[in-house]
Amino acid sequence: MTNDDRAPLDLAYRHAIDYLGGLRERPVGATADLGRLLELFGGPMPAGPAPAVDTVELLGRAVAEGGVPAASGPRFFGYVTGGTLPVAIAADWLVAAWDQTASLYNLAPAISVAEHVAAEWIVDLFGLPEGTSVGFPTGCTMAHLTALAAARHHLLAKAGWDVERYGLPGAPEVTIVGGAQRHMTIDLALRYLGFGSGRVLVVPVDERGRMRPDALAETLAGREGPIIVCAQVGDVNSGAIDPVGEISDIAHRYDAWVHVDGAFGLWAAASPELRPLVAGVEKADSWACDAHKWLNVPYDCGIVMIAHPEAHRGAMLNERAGYLPPGTPGERDAIEWVPDFSRRARSLPVWAALRTLGKSGVADLVERCCALTRRFAEQLATVPGVEALNDVVLNQVMVRFGDDDALTRDVIARIQGSGVCWFGGTTWYGRAAMRVSVVSWQTTEEDVDRSVEVVRAAVAAATQHSARQGVPLPS
Repeated sequence: MTNDDRAPLDLAYRHAIDYLGGLRERPVGATADLGRLLELFGGPMPAGPAPAVDTVELLGRAVAEGGVPAASGPRFFGYVTGGTLPVAIAADWLVAAWDQTASLYNLAPAISVAEHVAAEWIVDLFGLPEGTSVGFPTGCTMAHLTALAAARHHLLAKAGWDVERYGLPGAPEVTIVGGAQRHMTIDLALRYLGFGSGRVLVVPVDERGRMRPDALAETLAGREGPIIVCAQVGDVNSGAIDPVGEISDIAHRYDAWVHVDGAFGLWAAASPELRPLVAGVEKADSWACDAHKWLNVPYDCGIVMIAHPEAHRGAMLNERAGYLPPGTPGERDAIEWVPDFSRRARSLPVWAALRTLGKSGVADLVERCCALTRRFAEQLATVPGVEALNDVVLNQVMVRFGDDDALTRDVIARIQGSGVCWFGGTTWYGRAAMRVSVVSWQTTEEDVDRSVEVVRAAVAAATQHSARQGVPLPS
């Protein structure tokens, strides 16, 4: 490597360290407008080569001019977006530098072994059945796709149908069941797999958004043939957790496959304090979660876990092309467990985070975020006009201001424009609300307190603005 080759790497490192070091002070939301970003990145493609350091410097300018929000910082609460642990970032840098195709053992043996170990640690951490197979797809959407493909394989094979060879035309119909509050990524996976999202039998939920076991029993009563039931651990708005153990017991009476969407909520299983909230989750047949949420590793990394390894492998890789080496016992080939062939070693930051944190460190990270969420809820309750819309279960709080949609949206916009913190809007049972998600390892009590004061000021300003405009305030 020449000095010219090294220069852009050195510059990128300095920009990265500056960005990470300034997360606590810099504005949380993006401030650059579309026109400026098009000016920075657009224009015709250069006719010839340009200095690499100039390209890297332009990326640094995009950050300096507000084109990149501090979403991995301590006061970004708008989505369930984790921060990034320093050791996970370091591992991810090495992943990019090594540039290994982490698909086959013979291409990247060290990465294959680290992934195998990380998979075993995950199964143990979540208390899942021994022998559960694990894959590391891009995120929860592809984790759902992988798990539901395994379910399709398993159920239709039992019915005597080879779905990988003959597809769904002519196959026994698979009944899909899901709660009314299921996440949209479940429906996306069903679409990709050919089931269609419009065929889901929707099970009513309670006031917290949890699937009702009695309603599930009614939905399944008298049904025959292959059935997949999709449960949820951690509603993206309320944090609510379906009673997965009871759901599994009911579903398994019909020989159904139970899949759990645990995008962030499944991490509660890693905490001795919170594990009772997900009691019985180990009874399910498959699980999906994101590592780039609560484990705080870089994007993009999901985790899929399946209690039926042969169905998992059968759905992902039925036959190997002639140029691929045969599977060797003890050697992990990642292509057997995820849809993608050519893939980066996204499991290495997971291994690095788990090794560095240990079981107690993961538990502390999850428990600390939940404690900070309760602090948010307690302090937001002291703000005039605030209405809490959910009980804190994990790391999610929803509030509404003045029982008024317009006022609520105005408050959210003012908070986002403050630069101090960032919350997102949502709709809960037809009413506008503000959602608070605490999932970054960097968030402290001071960050919560400071953010609540911003909310307090935004509510006061929005209320005064409504009064000046002659809008009647809610009683």
